[in-house]
Amino acid sequence: MAQHHTTALRLRLRYRFDNLVAGGTAGLIGWLALVCLTVVIPASAVLVWSDRTPPTTLSGRLTAVWVSVGQTLKLGGAVGSPLHVLASVALALVALLFVSTLVSLITTGINQRLMSLRRGHSTVLEAGHTVVLGWSDQVFPVVGELVAANANRRRAAVALLAPKDKVEMEDEIAARVTDRGTTRIICRNGGITDPAELCRVSPRTAKAVLVLPSGGDAGDAHVVKTLLALDAAVPGKGGAVVVAAVRDTRNHLTARLAAGPGGHVLCVDDIVARLLVQTARQPGLSLVYQELLDFEGDEFYTVAAGGLVGRAFGEALLSFATSSAVGLLRADGGVALNPDPGTPIRAGDRIIVISQDDDTAAQLDVACRVEEEAIVTPCPRSAVPERLLLLGWNRRAPLVVEQLDQYVVPGSTLDVVALGASDLDKPRQRLEVTFHGGDITDPVVLAKLDVSSYDSVIVIGEETGPAAEAEPESDPRTDDRTLVTLLHLRAIGEAAQRELSLTTEMSDDGNRLLAPAREGADFIVSGRLISLLMTQISESPHLALVFDELFSAEGNELYLKPASDYVRAGSEVSFATAVEAARRRGECAVGYRMRARAATGPDFGVRINPDKRQRVRFAEGDWLIVLAED
Repeated sequence: MAQHHTTALRLRLRYRFDNLVAGGTAGLIGWLALVCLTVVIPASAVLVWSDRTPPTTLSGRLTAVWVSVGQTLKLGGAVGSPLHVLASVALALVALLFVSTLVSLITTGINQRLMSLRRGHSTVLEAGHTVVLGWSDQVFPVVGELVAANANRRRAAVALLAPKDKVEMEDEIAARVTDRGTTRIICRNGGITDPAELCRVSPRTAKAVLVLPSGGDAGDAHVVKTLLALDAAVPGKGGAVVVAAVRDTRNHLTARLAAGPGGHVLCVDDIVARLLVQTARQPGLSLVYQELLDFEGDEFYTVAAGGLVGRAFGEALLSFATSSAVGLLRADGGVALNPDPGTPIRAGDRIIVISQDDDTAAQLDVACRVEEEAIVTPCPRSAVPERLLLLGWNRRAPLVVEQLDQYVVPGSTLDVVALGASDLDKPRQRLEVTFHGGDITDPVVLAKLDVSSYDSVIVIGEETGPAAEAEPESDPRTDDRTLVTLLHLRAIGEAAQRELSLTTEMSDDGNRLLAPAREGADFIVSGRLISLLMTQISESPHLALVFDELFSAEGNELYLKPASDYVRAGSEVSFATAVEAARRRGECAVGYRMRARAATGPDFGVRINPDKRQRVRFAEGDWLIVLAED
């Protein structure tokens, strides 16, 4: 009962206090003055009466109390005639009002400045920094790769602008990007389609501007509007490299017009479809691209030709011990991947290499030694028709079918299993397409397909709703259905005692870790893939032409070919010997994959850009990774 009365009393007092505060400033000042006088006057009287030598008269003691009250409340406490005391109190009140107002103004100004900083509305005063516009899950791999790319720079900065609270952005980035090295991450709040707010991250003095793809039905339109706003804020884009990405191929041309002649716009659907098809026909290729696209291992760089000027490109292949030459960057900006070995290297040309860093591509005085006796003459291999299986359907599926038709030989077949599909009536030149209706998460449907009999199986994100078909990467249920399908496919492979050749599309890299698939399986994570490509191009703009050719059905591509077609199986040779064997076939060897380690180890048997002096013993079933024309 006593506790109940105490709680009720506390509530009543809190209620009265709330009413007092709600009454306004005048009421608060009056109550504050009353409380102060109630405390100060009795306390001052106690001090006077308890003093060792108090005044002898009552008027003297009252005067002493007044002096104590005046000093405590900063009212002067002067004694004398009433007019003198009144003037003293008036001056003290004026001084108190002035000081209080001054302190309030200073405090308000500081608070406003702090709030402005917290809102992220101040201007970034940096030069040579990288600007990232927009906010999505792709911001984390982009920032992480930029940090890795800036590892050898002393003072690097990344400025991020998005319509999101600055503190929230900083907290999320700190949680996802734990190691920032020497790179400072600067977050600013603002609309990325407003030219005035774009200036908060100083795009004029930046070295690169990245416009992240947006989700939703109007995502691509938002990217186009951002590019137009950027052109309004910085006419001609200044000296910055502009890299953007749109999802739908229909919006690609519009975005390229908005980006201008110097901008680079990636099309998510087109690139993902191309890589899905290439990986489906070259198992393990996704691991190769993962190594080449992130900044943790070996990637593409350009180096000066130096002493190779006037010599043939074929001589450059064995002139770098710790780098792999793959092409030429011409003085006019053109790119020639895997040129003919007899192509002359002209003054002003730079050599495109795969290397650990741009300062590790050192030329040798003497070319690496080649063991002629280990080089073999390959037997001709004729292409045969393929049986392919596509599980699932989304907006990118027609592009996958179109790309497959460009790669396979006539007589190849593709079976499509999905709940709904479109654009299958278009005539194909080489590929015969058959549609089978069914739910790819239903084990009964999968069991009827004889999955193990197909040369390759492609699983793409599928959702039954129309919104998911429009934006398959924006619906988390898409990956959920893919995971269920992979679980059934694993059971089918185990029952058939056969390892399925499987290529899977996913939108979230975190779900890849949950996938019930063998180690080293091929996964194309659309969001991470585009993030890596954007970062690479922002650091080296000429790579846009390199990647465009690599992902195209025409020109040069990366292949995993039997190593026994190049060097004698079982013989221990230098990697330079394999490079020379590939050169004689008009190819550039850039690495290998060991079958014995394909399902184990952190690299799954893939070794990119090995030292050419390294000794390696290739066995039957091992692959040589080469850049070659189809």
